[in-house]
Amino acid sequence: MKQVARYILIAFYVFAGINHFWHAQFYYPIIPPYFQPWAYQLNFIVGLAEISLAVMMAFAFSRKLAATGIIVMLIAFIPTHIYFIQIGSCVPNGLCVPAWIGWARLLIIHPILIAWAWWYRQ
Repeated sequence: MKQVARYILIAFYVFAGINHFWHAQFYYPIIPPYFQPWAYQLNFIVGLAEISLAVMMAFAFSRKLAATGIIVMLIAFIPTHIYFIQIGSCVPNGLCVPAWIGWARLLIIHPILIAWAWWYRQ
């Protein structure tokens, strides 16, 4: 089961990373204003990091480092989740979801993703 979950985690982050390049315009409005001057660079770095960490997760010798990197990356995303909640979980001409979904992403889904990566630190 742990191996299957790892393959799913790898696919998840590869897809997420690629999505940062395919649909970059989707991500720019949810980047907090204080990071906006570097929105393009941050989005590029995040996409590259997600793909790189997913590939690293595939190999035993780099798995612990990849898991740690994913955890650090997810912690770094917290300001974006908070900003999304602050703007009412709705981006003009973009993603709009009920406020509870913004909170669920921050308080439920995000910790689950962190725990999922933590599982591979052993």
